[in-house]
Amino acid sequence: MRFAAITATALLLAVPVAAQQQPMHDMKNMGAGEHAIHMALADPARPEADKARDAARHPAELLTFMGVKRGDKVADFIMGGGYWTRILAPLVGASGKVYAYQPGESVARNPDAAAKQDAVVKPYANAVAVRDPLTSFAFPEKLDAIITVENWHDLHLARDPAGTGAAVARRLYDSLKPGGVLLVVDHAGPAGEAPFASADTLHRGDADATKKEIEAAGFRLAATSPIYANPADPHTNKVFDPAIRGKTDQFTFKFVKP
Repeated sequence: MRFAAITATALLLAVPVAAQQQPMHDMKNMGAGEHAIHMALADPARPEADKARDAARHPAELLTFMGVKRGDKVADFIMGGGYWTRILAPLVGASGKVYAYQPGESVARNPDAAAKQDAVVKPYANAVAVRDPLTSFAFPEKLDAIITVENWHDLHLARDPAGTGAAVARRLYDSLKPGGVLLVVDHAGPAGEAPFASADTLHRGDADATKKEIEAAGFRLAATSPIYANPADPHTNKVFDPAIRGKTDQFTFKFVKP
């Protein structure tokens, strides 16, 4: 399920993937934002396994679309293995802050989760691990931006209370400054099914239901991007299926708090 771009698409806004590997002698031709992203991607603290994912994850394009800049206070919401945290920390710099959030419920289910989360933020003086419960998470300051990638469907799993997604959307809204950005990326589920019906079975989301749920919290949809669109994805495979893993059709929404 796809949405046409409301503003200029990410194809116009994006930094080409090649810029992620641009030679140092070409850096003088970059804008300030491009240069900051290039340096963040080249940060020696990033594991080689993360760098190997860049070609598929298009971090330069996504962060340009999102508009993150040096000095921003941001959250990597449901941070997983820390891929985005490790890019955001050097990108926002010493004057910025990154809150690497993992739900307390998830940490409680995985004995080594807290240690892994702490290991992600350890190299960065401006990164902080947060593991409050989904129902009561809070950040110590208002944020400029929040990113959550391939997570929204997880707010609709059968194990969680009904209304978790809506409650999280409201808390994210309250966490941002006016004008703050919420960037949401998720796997697209089969068309025509009940909202979030494939969250448990296929680990896929629902573009229309996600949009409506987040807008109901007060957000305005500012733009969409086709950056992760894949028309060849049948939407019927579990996202971990080797035939489709890393190549799922995904929707990308940029919301703004008015």
